Amino acid sequence: MFDAVPGALVEAPASVPAPEEGERVLAIRYLLRAEPSPGLLPRLLQPLAKRDLTPERFRAGREGAAMRVEIAVTIPEGMVHLVAGNLRSVVGVTRVEVEHGRVAGLIV
Repeated sequence: MFDAVPGALVEAPASVPAPEEGERVLAIRYLLRAEPSPGLLPRLLQPLAKRDLTPERFRAGREGAAMRVEIAVTIPEGMVHLVAGNLRSVVGVTRVEVEHGRVAGLIV
């Protein structure tokens, strides 16, 4: 269950990168489907690591012939589509969905 629904306020973690002036910080949940492979999970963490982001939650499980992965992270609004695009380009990823929530107290 995702803790941040659209418009919901959640506490911001201390590890959120500084947003641009006037930019909102969002609680994001990326939901992915991918072909299972031994190197899939580290490849999915790479787009976050190169932006100095640490996921709040990372869950993965195999469902038949596919992997279902959930990545929850709090990030500046401008990074949401960049990370989604990087996740879509990971070899084996067949679907990426993005869910948004709002984080309390972090509008600069």
